[in-house]
Amino acid sequence: METILIVDDEKSILDLLGVVFKKEGYQVKTNPGTPKVFELIDQSDFDVLICDIKMPQVDGMDLLKHAKKRNPTAPVIMITAYGSVKQAVEALKVGALDYVVKPFDIEELKVLVARGLEERRLREENILLKKTFREEASFEKMIGKSKAMREIFGLIEKVATTDSTVLIAGESGTGKEMAARAIHALSRRRDRAFVSINCAALPENLLESELFGHVRGAFTGAVADKRGMFEAAQDGTIFLDEVGEMSPWTQVKLFRVLQERTVRRVGGNDEIPVDVRIIAATNQDLKKRIEEGKFREELFYRLNVISFEMPALRNRTQDIPLLLNYFLQKHCEKVACKMKRLTPEVIVFLEAYPWPGNVREVENLIERIVAVEDRETITARCLPAEIVNSRPKEDGQVAIQPGFILEDYLDQVAKNYIQEAGQMGGGNMRKMAELLGISYRSLRYLLAKYKIRSFKRIEQRNGKNAARSYSEE
Repeated sequence: METILIVDDEKSILDLLGVVFKKEGYQVKTNPGTPKVFELIDQSDFDVLICDIKMPQVDGMDLLKHAKKRNPTAPVIMITAYGSVKQAVEALKVGALDYVVKPFDIEELKVLVARGLEERRLREENILLKKTFREEASFEKMIGKSKAMREIFGLIEKVATTDSTVLIAGESGTGKEMAARAIHALSRRRDRAFVSINCAALPENLLESELFGHVRGAFTGAVADKRGMFEAAQDGTIFLDEVGEMSPWTQVKLFRVLQERTVRRVGGNDEIPVDVRIIAATNQDLKKRIEEGKFREELFYRLNVISFEMPALRNRTQDIPLLLNYFLQKHCEKVACKMKRLTPEVIVFLEAYPWPGNVREVENLIERIVAVEDRETITARCLPAEIVNSRPKEDGQVAIQPGFILEDYLDQVAKNYIQEAGQMGGGNMRKMAELLGISYRSLRYLLAKYKIRSFKRIEQRNGKNAARSYSEE
């Protein structure tokens, strides 16, 4: 039940409005315009304030200012006599929602109260949405503790404090858009729009219209004026994904926007000023594209003010267990099933897999496992063949024969590679883990599982193979 606080020195108005708004379903508090009303405002949570401007003991304007300071989102409606309309207009400048002139229409006042409450709800929802967006777009969803990701986090924090154009490189699925959203969420533009467009997803004519807008009649189907994404992102950030896929003509227009900070709609003549931060991303080598004549050099240097590359997942295998756990929790909660567990063998194979699709491929795998597998413990039998067979077979090995047992094969493959890593790394466990592309913890688990205590060295000593025990140093 929403609360209306009514302050007026006329008892008849207090009584009348009290009855009216109680019948409308509101909780009503009243004060006859005494100094105690300031304490009442401080101590109570009110949703609407209806206040007379001129009262013997309290100045309505002072009360308005105090109320807005105490409860900024609560609408305030002023009551004024005909001769005080000028003061009522001043009240609007201070922050009042509106005013009514005595003798006022009760229905008009009801409408004002309802409007004020609706605007307050929308304003609070907007604040909540922006807060949620900032949380979702911050580092919380950028999973990683590896050195490469820590460097990315630090760079994003520095870049966010500027308004410079940013170019993010990296393979597909490495999280380029997530990095762009984090930059926006940490910037001074965080309360404005973040507009994203994939430049490879639209043909040239549609991409130009989407980016810059068009005027009515500019082309077949343009039945009305339309503003583009640069205008929609005013005072915010625009993210141009796969910018290397733009046609040469669209590249020319984009360069002009970057240089002039104005856009011209398709078919129009007016120059429309835009104040947006531009973040672009690409999975291509733009310098090579320049050499091939497919990307304009002047545009590259306009985009490449601040640049960094998102690391491929195969280069930060330390983060794979974190990603697996994060996506397991996410998708188990999504389908309301009990949390699944990956066996250590599964984690070893997933750490060794090169992940050509990067983080996106990890999530797709986990989503598929959660959807398809009924068991709570996920074993190597649940993994796709491309992951199990991701390492090249040794000479003479046959993948599948009558009586073939997958887990025995996986165990033998793991032993072979551990032995090889032991030889190459001289028994040093940290070097072995690096060679195998797995974590130190996973290697210790495998050494214990397969009861491996030493490795035969490749070189000969006194005509015999020398054995070297592994070391944790």
